[in-house]
Amino acid sequence: MPLVTIDVIKDVFTPNQKADLIDKVTEAMIEVEGENMRQVTWVRINEVEGGDWAIGGHKLYPADVHALAAGKAA
Repeated sequence: MPLVTIDVIKDVFTPNQKADLIDKVTEAMIEVEGENMRQVTWVRINEVEGGDWAIGGHKLYPADVHALAAGKAA
């Protein structure tokens, strides 16, 4: 029974985007493991507070992620 965990910074993704992530990741898993596993394939999204996530010692906040998505340096 697969469990896929997606960690994101809180307030970066909208509820619709998170639902889309869940749907698409589920479909990707089913493509590999087969349709019979759909009912036991779990996908969860963990939201981490901004500033509690860092890369190379640089704390990230929602604004940093939005800047990266827009093609700007964080």
